[in-house]
Amino acid sequence: MTTPRVTFYHAPNSRSGGTRALLEELGVDYDMHVLNFRKNEQRQPEYMAVNPMGKVPAIGYRGELVTEQPAVFIFLADLYADKGLAPAIDDPLRGPYLRWMVFYGSCFEPALVDRSMQREPPKPSTCPYGDFDTMYNTLVAQLERGPYMLGERFSALDVLWGNALHWMTMFKLAPELPAVRAYIDRVISRPAMQRAAAKDAELAAALAA
Repeated sequence: MTTPRVTFYHAPNSRSGGTRALLEELGVDYDMHVLNFRKNEQRQPEYMAVNPMGKVPAIGYRGELVTEQPAVFIFLADLYADKGLAPAIDDPLRGPYLRWMVFYGSCFEPALVDRSMQREPPKPSTCPYGDFDTMYNTLVAQLERGPYMLGERFSALDVLWGNALHWMTMFKLAPELPAVRAYIDRVISRPAMQRAAAKDAELAAALAA
């Protein structure tokens, strides 16, 4: 049975670049709907009717919408389970896999947003990530167990985290510790990651022309 193609809503130089890299790693065909952020197309009625939040990435599949980056990654890796980028439900690594997928959106991004805005976090009892150092040290400790987030096994997690850490360290929002730098280099040097980056650079140049 052939799996229906997904529709991928994407803008270059945005967080949806990680989803494009995941689709490259999966090696599957998909339909891509490009949004030009320079023209504010993500806020136009046509796209707001698709995703009222006006954000990318978004995935359309069989008439339903999947949004929020960790959910998109979980969905795609499970949809194409035969590609081996997600532990199966009965795999002991499934729990850690889900933990680190959700950690990205529930702890890492809120902490980085506060840091980028130079805002003091709420008190630990009401803060989703506690404090920045605890959050980041928890992540780095996992990276040091390497070479990948699940140890020896490369998964969709690494596409998410490798891409995110690459950008966050580039903009000096996250400390570029040796374990972090080594992990980023390990992930972004993969052929699929390189292809996705090259395609996005070409797309961004075309939109800017």
